[in-house]
Amino acid sequence: MIHAPPPESCTLGADIRALRKARGLTLSGLGETLGRSVGWLSQVERDKSEPSISDLRYIASALDVSVSSLFRSEAPEHEQGLIVRGDARRPIGSRPAGLVEELLSPDLTDDFEMVHSTFESGAEITEEVMRPTQEVGYIVSGKLDLWIAGKTHSLNAGDSFRIRGEAFRWMNPYALPCVVIWVIAPPVY
Repeated sequence: MIHAPPPESCTLGADIRALRKARGLTLSGLGETLGRSVGWLSQVERDKSEPSISDLRYIASALDVSVSSLFRSEAPEHEQGLIVRGDARRPIGSRPAGLVEELLSPDLTDDFEMVHSTFESGAEITEEVMRPTQEVGYIVSGKLDLWIAGKTHSLNAGDSFRIRGEAFRWMNPYALPCVVIWVIAPPVY
């Protein structure tokens, strides 16, 4: 399915809208959580109103993302919404110890997102994660142990995997960092 890019695809409001929808929240539901009116939130999502830093903290918390993931570096106008330079990736996720994630997609308005993840040596999540997503990952370098639906898989550079809403967790017990490129649909960050 090919979508024409929405004209406002490169905006803070568009990212907030995409995150809200990916979490199955309505304008009124998120507005209630934030203690703000539907009208105010609608204006923020349509970039008619600019939220304060405090508002952004509340929005990030309600959407379970880092505040920094809502900020973007300024790309030249002809690259906005199209190009993400290596030194301008947005940090995303809650950053468990030893995991650094960056958004490779220009924004969150597509049906999927691409994420660059670096799992440092010794990094691990012990609690399983379960998301209403389909995810595909490709091991660029290093090694990673991945549990999907209770089954253990040891992955090496060049291997790939798929998670379809199953519970999963990961660990890098190896000496070197592991770099993984993820494609996640719908966007969750």
